Amino acid sequence: MESSLVLQNLLTPPVLFFFLGVLAVLLGSDLEIPAPLPKLFSLYLLLAIGFKGGLELQHSGISGPVLPTIAAAVGMSLLVPLYSFAVLRIRLDSFNAAAIASTYGSISAVTFITAESFLETQHLAHDGFMVAALALMESPAIIVGLLLVKLAAPQTRPKQESMRWGAVLHEALLNGSVYLLVGSLVIGYLSAANSPGSVEKMLPFTDKLFYGALSFFLLDMGIVAAQRVRDLKGAGSFLIGFSLLMPLLNAGVGVLLARALGLGPGNALLFVVLCASASYIAVPAAMRMTVPEANPSFYISTALGLTFPFNIIVGIPLYMGLVNVLIPSAG
Repeated sequence: MESSLVLQNLLTPPVLFFFLGVLAVLLGSDLEIPAPLPKLFSLYLLLAIGFKGGLELQHSGISGPVLPTIAAAVGMSLLVPLYSFAVLRIRLDSFNAAAIASTYGSISAVTFITAESFLETQHLAHDGFMVAALALMESPAIIVGLLLVKLAAPQTRPKQESMRWGAVLHEALLNGSVYLLVGSLVIGYLSAANSPGSVEKMLPFTDKLFYGALSFFLLDMGIVAAQRVRDLKGAGSFLIGFSLLMPLLNAGVGVLLARALGLGPGNALLFVVLCASASYIAVPAAMRMTVPEANPSFYISTALGLTFPFNIIVGIPLYMGLVNVLIPSAG
């Protein structure tokens, strides 16, 4: 990996604002972001990335590697929870193992967005269909995690606590982030195809404000991540090691799949980031509702306190270096 990639990533405004948030907690500053604002900026980022992805998807079409890439992404969201569960069961009960495995089979939209910003600094192109892969990877991991609970620990659950699969599927397929992302993708696609003039009117909102909104959101994420690190004391060295090594394993699998799919460097990096990230919003919400036996401090603190900062600080440039080495066309 080129050290310059790490340095370039570290010195971008969004990552520096993330560090600013971390330092605020470490130094005992009273800096805090009012509760509604992070939610608003999160929704904005999802709307903007979905809309822009729809525009690019309409321009590029769905031929070539689009469908195989999306299928491979969904396949990873089904596979990662299975082997993660097998590893986690070495030290954890079925409930906690399934909740954490589901978290690592899903994705982090903010990590994906940060990777897109990194590609812009490297002047590397990527395609809008990667946003479709992003949107479709969240739900399968939730469903697999809940199936693991149902199959691995049925005897420890009273009958009255059996899962309501209608509520499970509703949460998996229609949670707010997936709904907004898919909806924005469709709107962008339809607008580009039928109303180009309206697209021009949207660009100041979806383009010009995007980088600043990402910086503000990562400032808040830095504060939250630093606060979550305290919860890792109860997680133990096993989970700490898992939260750092599993993204590397998933990234390695992702690079090999990206090479087999014939993806270019930009798309390959985004695919790898999707494979290597972990959910700290949608999956935890689903797990709280359906697997109350699992300890939230385990699956939230590992994903948000370690895996998320690892990926945006070191992981993204590391994965870019792997892409450059293992995919000939990326050299």
